[in-house]
Amino acid sequence: MSLESKVYFESPIGVLEIIGTQEGVSSIYFKDNFEGEISENIPKVLEESVKQLKEYFFEDRKEFSFKLNPKGTDFQIKVWKILSEIPYGKSISYSEQSEIFGDLKAIRAIASANGKNPISIVIPCHRVIGKSGELTGYAGGIWRKKWLLEKEGIIEKQMTLF
Repeated sequence: MSLESKVYFESPIGVLEIIGTQEGVSSIYFKDNFEGEISENIPKVLEESVKQLKEYFFEDRKEFSFKLNPKGTDFQIKVWKILSEIPYGKSISYSEQSEIFGDLKAIRAIASANGKNPISIVIPCHRVIGKSGELTGYAGGIWRKKWLLEKEGIIEKQMTLF
């Protein structure tokens, strides 16, 4: 087993903690109330993930190609694979995800697996929305889900007066 590396990356919507090994990135989580230091020295095994996330947030990257190594049950891995196949700029409903999975009755279990997705943004659970278009369920916070969907052109940016 490879040695685990960790970095903290500042995105426009909060600090991301990225953890991985030679086998790939195992987690990307938002760190609310972060009081540490943003990483300046990036371990070799995480360089490509940091580079691609910077390109996603600050340039025009639409797909990620660095190696992933999420940890989960067989069921969760299957659900996360479906998430990974939702293209940039598109969204699906939870019921559509259940159809793709092949079991409409598993909708709650699938939604729960989405919530346990360990690799935010790259495994795009933010692209799953309610059937009527409502923004429901995002472990990183609904405001971040909204920001990501606006960035990707899935929903229009809302004009605010305040």
